[in-house]
Amino acid sequence: MSRNYDFNRIVDRRGTSCLKYDFGMKRKGREDLLPLWVADMDFALPEEILEDFHKRIDHGIFGYTDPDDDYFAALNRWFSSRHGYTVDPASVTVGCGIVYGLATGVHAFTKEGDAILIQQPVYYPFREVIDDNGRVFINNQLHYENGKYTIDFEDFERKITENDVKVFILCNPHNPVGRVWTKDELERLGDICLAHDVIIMDDEIHCDFVYGDHKFTSFMTLDPKYRRNLVVYTSPSKTFNVAGFQPANIIIPSEELRGRYRRANAGAGYSQGNIMGMEAVKSCYTKGARWVDQLVEYIQGNIEYVREFVKANMPEALFVEPEGTYLAWIDFSGYGFTDEELEHLMVEEAKLWLDSGKIFGPETAQFERFNLACPRATVEQAFRQLKDALDSHKKRN
Repeated sequence: MSRNYDFNRIVDRRGTSCLKYDFGMKRKGREDLLPLWVADMDFALPEEILEDFHKRIDHGIFGYTDPDDDYFAALNRWFSSRHGYTVDPASVTVGCGIVYGLATGVHAFTKEGDAILIQQPVYYPFREVIDDNGRVFINNQLHYENGKYTIDFEDFERKITENDVKVFILCNPHNPVGRVWTKDELERLGDICLAHDVIIMDDEIHCDFVYGDHKFTSFMTLDPKYRRNLVVYTSPSKTFNVAGFQPANIIIPSEELRGRYRRANAGAGYSQGNIMGMEAVKSCYTKGARWVDQLVEYIQGNIEYVREFVKANMPEALFVEPEGTYLAWIDFSGYGFTDEELEHLMVEEAKLWLDSGKIFGPETAQFERFNLACPRATVEQAFRQLKDALDSHKKRN
């Protein structure tokens, strides 16, 4: 029997130590901001998954736990049915969140002073795990033209050879620009990395959010030759909003790379995973398919609303069409604000808490990232506030 889920329901998250809602004063200096910044969702999980969580909690004992056969069966079922590849349990290392896994990979596959390449504008912890661990940051800036981002492959290879790059951290689907890289693009990146013995650390955390005719392609579905240099990072944390449980599954087909990663993981003192994170993997990947299908359709409606609203009410702004993720990336450079003026308008006038484009790289300081994984009423309120602020600014000037 099919079931329709209510994504319009407003859930009050304040007073729950919620990073998104409860830390405005501490982080932004005021408490009246509407937050569309950090990438988690304002949707409650469906009852069928919550029932499994309650059952596990009601047992009352929360000791050391390892993934069992049901865990790996759920993992394999999700990725084989939705993304076209099987998951060998022997290839999986359980982690405590993707960013921890990326930092562990940095320690496993590089030494201090080694070069690591990323593609800005990109999820800012990529840069942090490079800088904070004494590695050398190398940027293959994505090419932006007419509201579309593409890869500069010539620059990509040149940067690798000139800097003796050891690791490339890939974001697919890409946060924040919303690209879902095609098979051809991935193969071209993969061939360059193989030619220069560069390890690909591939963050696929947003893989379940893809829109229209676009299709997510995992590196795991491409020619097996790429697997000797491949580390794939997966997690239900974005898809099911369980980031607080910090689940992560790092898939490393190469036995040699897997051994290096696991030694680095053990060296950090990590062994057993979060018990509720493991429960989330099992329950979400077993019972969550219909909920996710409806969730993606709902968020696509939010994207369509924002696209049309920006077009009708913000003529100097440019909405970058997202192929994937639940994030909107909007270019405000047409307004002629300084970086400081744009930040002031968003916070002090529109009273919005967003992720400024400057944290994803200096070239995108005139962009803002909006999290659209929230009820439509929240999206409408946010863009009304933004329109009013822009209109007031225009009248004053």
